[in-house]
Amino acid sequence: MADLTNPFLICQSDLRHAVGTLGLPESVYELFKEPHRVIRVAIPVRMDDGATKTFIGYRSQHTDVVGPAKGGIRFHPDVNEDEVKALSMWMTFKNAVMELPYGGGKGGIVVDVEKLSERELESLSRNFIQALAYETGPDKDIPAPDVNTNAKIMGWMVDEFDRIHGNNAPGFITGKPIVLGGSQGRDAATGRGVMLTTLSAMKKLGLDPKKCTVALRGIGNVGSWAAKLLAEHGCKVVAISHRRGSAYNPDGIDVPKVLRYLEEHGSVTGFPGTKEISPDDLYALDVDVLVPSALENDIDSHRAEKIRAKIIAEGANGPTTPEADEILKRRGVFVIPDILANAGGVTVSYFEWVQNTMNFYWTEQEVNEKLGAAMERAFENVYKMHEVHKVTMREAAYLVAVQRLTLAAAARGWIKVDQKHLITA
Repeated sequence: MADLTNPFLICQSDLRHAVGTLGLPESVYELFKEPHRVIRVAIPVRMDDGATKTFIGYRSQHTDVVGPAKGGIRFHPDVNEDEVKALSMWMTFKNAVMELPYGGGKGGIVVDVEKLSERELESLSRNFIQALAYETGPDKDIPAPDVNTNAKIMGWMVDEFDRIHGNNAPGFITGKPIVLGGSQGRDAATGRGVMLTTLSAMKKLGLDPKKCTVALRGIGNVGSWAAKLLAEHGCKVVAISHRRGSAYNPDGIDVPKVLRYLEEHGSVTGFPGTKEISPDDLYALDVDVLVPSALENDIDSHRAEKIRAKIIAEGANGPTTPEADEILKRRGVFVIPDILANAGGVTVSYFEWVQNTMNFYWTEQEVNEKLGAAMERAFENVYKMHEVHKVTMREAAYLVAVQRLTLAAAARGWIKVDQKHLITA
C-alpha cells in the first residue's frame, strides 16, 4: 500500500487500482501516473521593510488529454511538490467524473499569508503569474482559488496576466470578482456541491434531511457554505471545528450566527450555548453526516475506527488515508469521495470559463440550476457503477474517471485499448 501520508503516492495507488479493476493495459497507468509537467519557480518579493525575500512556488499540469489543465492555487506553509502533483492528479479525476473538458492542474506557494501585509501579498501574487505567464492561459492551464486564496487575489493575477500579454483574457483564471468576468454562484459552488451530493446520498439511504445531524471539520469557504446550505435544507448542524477551536451543541447551532461570531472573534470557540471539543471527539460524535473540509489525511485509522456517522462527504481534497478508507469500507460507512463531493467549485469554474468565452453571463439561479443538474448526473453515474460492480463510491468514481480518460487517450492515438475490457454501468 502507498505511504499513508504522501498524497501523491496515495493518488497513484488509487489510479493503479482503477486500471486493474477495469482490466486495462499497464500503458494506461504509465500514461497517467505522473504529471506531464511540473514547474518550480523562485518568486522574489520586496518586503515592506525594504528587504527582498524569495518564496518557492509550484504549478503541476497533470494531463491535457481531454482539454487544458484546470485547478486552484493555494498559499500555505506546507505546500510541497508531491502535494501539488497529487492535487493536479485529483483534479484530472474530478474533471473526468464531472465530464468537464479539462485535465488537472494545481499550484501553490510556500508561504504563511498571515505574516504578509496586503501589499506584500499582492506583490507575491503578481510575481507568481509573471513566472508562469507563458506556461498558463485560457487554452493551456486555467488557475482558480484554493486554500488561502480568493477572488481578490484572482483579480490581481488576471490583471498581471493581461498586462504581460497586452490584451484582456478573462478566461485565463476563474473565481474572479464578478466585475472582472467572474461567475455568479462561484463563491458558494464547492459547498453547494457538498450539499447536493449529501442530499443525494441521504435519498439513496432513505434518510430524511430534516431528521439528520451534521458535524463539520473545517469551516473555511467550503465548510461554511456546506453548513449554511445543509441547514437551509433542514439538517441540524451540531458541531463545527476551526483551526482555532470548535463549537458543539447537541441541540443544534445557528449557522449564520456562528459564522458571524467567527468573523468577529477569529474563532468559533466560546460561541454562546456551545462547548469546545477536540477533533478526535468531533469525529466520534453520533451524527448522521460528517463533512471533513480541512486538509489532507485528516481522517486516519485511529479516527476512522471511532466514526459513527452514516455518511462522510469529503469537502476537502484527500482527507481520508487509504488505511482509514479500508476501515470505513469494512464498517459500511457511505463515503462520498472528494472527486465527486467537492467538484461543485470546478464545475462552476467551467461555467465561468464558458461565459468568458461567450462574453455572455448567466444569473445566479441559472448557474445553480446548471450545477444541480451536473452534480445529480455525476452522482448517479458513480452510484450506478457502485451498485452494479459492488465497489465503494470512491472506487466507482475512479472507475468512471479512468474510463473516460482512457477513451480520450485512445481517441487521440496515444494508447491502444480493447473496448471490450472497459466496464460500464
